[in-house]
Amino acid sequence: MGEFTPDAAEALKAAEAVCGPLELEEISNRRGSAVWKATGPRGVAGIKLGTGEAAEVTTREASVLDQLPGYTVVAGRFADGVWYVTPWLAGPSTWQVFRPLRKGAGGKAEALAAATGLCRAVADLHADGWVHGDLQPAHGIHGEDKVRLLDFAWTRRIGDTPWTRFDGTMIHLTAPELAARIINGPQPVTTTQTADVYALAATLWTCVTGTWPLDYATAGLEPGAPVETIRKAIAHRAVPMSTAMPWPALQARLRYVLLAAADDRPTAAELARLVEAVQV
Repeated sequence: MGEFTPDAAEALKAAEAVCGPLELEEISNRRGSAVWKATGPRGVAGIKLGTGEAAEVTTREASVLDQLPGYTVVAGRFADGVWYVTPWLAGPSTWQVFRPLRKGAGGKAEALAAATGLCRAVADLHADGWVHGDLQPAHGIHGEDKVRLLDFAWTRRIGDTPWTRFDGTMIHLTAPELAARIINGPQPVTTTQTADVYALAATLWTCVTGTWPLDYATAGLEPGAPVETIRKAIAHRAVPMSTAMPWPALQARLRYVLLAAADDRPTAAELARLVEAVQV
């Protein structure tokens, strides 16, 4: 059994109510945010704890989960922060589904189905009036029946901006207009569905190639360059697209999205149809 802070004993009780007697596995623990996988004879749950500055983010994410169909969440507070418990989403991430393709071991049909499913999951979220705000290769889980999204820390409902400051999430997947807004303000920055579509296309590009969609070396940006420097280059579209094209039929569609102006990008539903039409 893994170590678990006794201050969050109520979180353990909530997980035990779902799973029965628990075995715990720490999944991640950084910047005040810790995630545990709790396994028991009756089921599997995820436990997330947020302390310090991460407590506000964890509270926000629990609130989003509570409003989304198909997600169940129990939340509470402890001396140092906030916790929530939700059923564990079983299945590989989009990044994992694409692994055989990246290794040259086939898997195109499975990867294309996963890409289409991820686009549809984002389209469904958008149709319900939400912006995800942090789409990444690890944030889509491919279950037996559908793709489910993860990590709603920067998710907002259209018309609501539940933070006082937004500095961006995965910099390499940030849309140029969003990068510019973060730099120039005003704050709070309101994320958009069109920026989600950029991140969605960039996520799929990364899953195909194993590298970011932008060619930083050609732009003179060395590995480890400050985030602020990268963000400024992205905002000015000063970084060219990568020329790595192991799957041209799919990447041509993704390239179109990544180079288009925000107003000219397809919706997530339209991107799903474009991706689905790729011939394997």
